[in-house]
Amino acid sequence: MLSAHAVEIVRSTLPVIGARIDEITPIFYRRMFAAHPELERDLFNRGNQAQGDQQRALAGAIAAYAGLVVNHDAPEVDALLSRIAHKHASLGISPEQYPIVHRHLFEAIAQVLGDAATPEVVEAWDELYWDMAHALIRIEQGLYARFGVEPDEVWQELVVTERRHESADTVAFIVARPDGESLPGSLPGQYVSVQVTLPDGARQIRQYSLTSSPDSPTWRFTVKAVRATDLDGSPIPAGEVSNFLHDDVFEGDSLRVSLPFGDLVLEGGDDPVLLVSAGIGCTPIIGMLHHLAEEGTDRQVTVMHADQSPARHAHRRELAELVGRIDDARLHHWYEDLGSRRMTETVRQGRMHLEEEHIDPDAHVYLCGPLPFMEVVRAQLAEQGVPETHIHYEVFGPDTWVPHAEPAAV
Repeated sequence: MLSAHAVEIVRSTLPVIGARIDEITPIFYRRMFAAHPELERDLFNRGNQAQGDQQRALAGAIAAYAGLVVNHDAPEVDALLSRIAHKHASLGISPEQYPIVHRHLFEAIAQVLGDAATPEVVEAWDELYWDMAHALIRIEQGLYARFGVEPDEVWQELVVTERRHESADTVAFIVARPDGESLPGSLPGQYVSVQVTLPDGARQIRQYSLTSSPDSPTWRFTVKAVRATDLDGSPIPAGEVSNFLHDDVFEGDSLRVSLPFGDLVLEGGDDPVLLVSAGIGCTPIIGMLHHLAEEGTDRQVTVMHADQSPARHAHRRELAELVGRIDDARLHHWYEDLGSRRMTETVRQGRMHLEEEHIDPDAHVYLCGPLPFMEVVRAQLAEQGVPETHIHYEVFGPDTWVPHAEPAAV
């Protein structure tokens, strides 16, 4: 816990440092990668680095944590740290790596702030950093202990037993242990990290939600290929790992895969469940539905999915089959392009609009999809009286959206 003196200094300097955090984080990454090029090559997502997403995510996390700590908002701090810790655990981050980050981050702070980085200010923010780091280390140690492993033991070499197309640009991979033994169980909604060796020798890592049953002896995850051209023809950065998996990984190949982690987990209870997704965001929802169907739930379950078109909707048939296996469940689709198909009561054209739906304010909502989509849905849910504490979300990529924290108001 931060000392009272450090809290006051962080509170008073947060507006200044928060305003310049976007300058600090790029310098931090440049310094750290210059000293440790293996981290950029084999740990961090090079695509997110190039686009600045990772820098924005780090800046947002630091500012959010500082804002929450100085406002003594412990429950929200736990939620923020849990998401980061699960991501770290899926990468096998160890306590020994935190001093590396500390050194280069504070060198960047000193470079940007100059004379404003007085010993008193640096000491207070140093205390904040280690407060956050030690909290993350404690959570991560608990996550490793669940599987009885050390950080360097979260990875295992698995074999691809099946590969199948789920839509025009998505492929599902089923992986198993080479010795035929069952893989560890997961919690409904969790993901695994997948590491591949690219042609230039870099070992890049990405996370993919498990779409298999949480109790399955094998794991299945689905990958959407991010090509260099968007749907409207405009150029976008191609996904290094997604395209490698699509183009170069087949049955019988080996993949290095982590144990399952992730804090977007379906909670138990009797409350209604609302599962909302768009595009490839359907994947954690599929894992949750497998769990609900197999346990024979009597909860009210509503599934709402938005996609470009039925042809681009990954797991379209499986989604409908799973909903059909749950007694009190309903499914609604929104497609931007229906082609020659007609709208029905449950299949509509255009973007998802929850204003037209009755949402039970007691429902627990699980939300996954592109950030703009989630921002719109979250606002619509708030208008219908769903409390923020009932909205659980997953971000594919760096978490630049922190809806539970408003550090700028400090």
